[in-house]
Amino acid sequence: MKVLKIVASALPLFSSDLEFDFLALQRVSSDAKESLHCLFSNYYQNNVLSIIGINASGKTTLLKVLMFALRLLNNEPINSIDCLEIFDGLSGSDSVVFTMYFQAPENAVYQLHTVIRRQEGRLSIVEESLRRKPIAGIKTKKALFDFSTRHPELVRDTQEKFLLDDVSIMVAVNKQLAEKMVIIDMLRYTNSNLLSLGSDIPSALIAFFDPSIEYLYTDAKQKDSAIHLKFKGKEEILLTQPAELNRYLSSGTIKGINTFMQASKSFKTGGYVLIDEMENHFNKEIVSTLIRFYMDQRINPKGAVLIFSTHYAELLDEFNSNDSIYIVRNKSGITVENLSKILRRNDIKKSDAYQSGFLEGTVPSYESYMQLRRILLKNGTEI
Repeated sequence: MKVLKIVASALPLFSSDLEFDFLALQRVSSDAKESLHCLFSNYYQNNVLSIIGINASGKTTLLKVLMFALRLLNNEPINSIDCLEIFDGLSGSDSVVFTMYFQAPENAVYQLHTVIRRQEGRLSIVEESLRRKPIAGIKTKKALFDFSTRHPELVRDTQEKFLLDDVSIMVAVNKQLAEKMVIIDMLRYTNSNLLSLGSDIPSALIAFFDPSIEYLYTDAKQKDSAIHLKFKGKEEILLTQPAELNRYLSSGTIKGINTFMQASKSFKTGGYVLIDEMENHFNKEIVSTLIRFYMDQRINPKGAVLIFSTHYAELLDEFNSNDSIYIVRNKSGITVENLSKILRRNDIKKSDAYQSGFLEGTVPSYESYMQLRRILLKNGTEI
């Protein structure tokens, strides 16, 4: 299954509908095709999607909305999804609507329409329908997402008790299609840095982040699953808990191994990886390397998708086209806009356009800067 688009309406924290495309929105040149994944015909998927905005603009909230939608498509009970703060402020009389489009293996496109309401302190799916149409005959992107003439193939019946009120009808669809997306949630590691040693770590990956390490592995056969760490020219260190590695390894090494191991998993499955504040503990070249791996069809043949937020405007220059980038702003509510809608030309340096303030709302306002400057001048360095 490949997700094509996620639309969310009436989310309390957003001032307008959220529309997030996985498909390339701009014309795809012959050179650009090498960094994209062909879904069908001339429709291509952006393998890397970047979310950028100033502090408190809503980048993390957007990632949580996307995570919620993906896990809903994976028919997880919505009350068990650990990012329900996206519904903060939703009253009992209001509804949030998710409309999601995805491609299934049998060359069909689906539209899932899900209405969610808060009832008795918990979230419930109060209305839901699924529409389907064959890919054959679709000529334009507008037609791809137009299901106005298609009758629902599956409609939620609230009277049937076999389906819990927080489980999507996708449970039946996924069973029929024998499909389950691999969704890798790296949001939980934004403010914690603990090395996961669930599988063998390639020596090349260890050397990439810390060439002074001779080896690092876990021997599950030993008592307490001993962790073996050895630096070149030093004696072996035996540890029993992953947290102890923080004494010996840098934060960048730990996050790097975790991130690249999860990326490797996604390459094998064609899954989705979501990372908040990608640049934490990383230099620009490491992040750029990861982006390039996802854009390399030889490394990423199944079209795994990396979605990340960042404060590094320079990373935007890694993208050939503007439609891989989403600008997030927060002024009386969060808004999300694809860069291709506001910057038509791909030949303009993206980092310059972002940092210059040309895109509006992408740098702290001059008024805020002057207010802070006046306070510092008045009180010295103490605020």
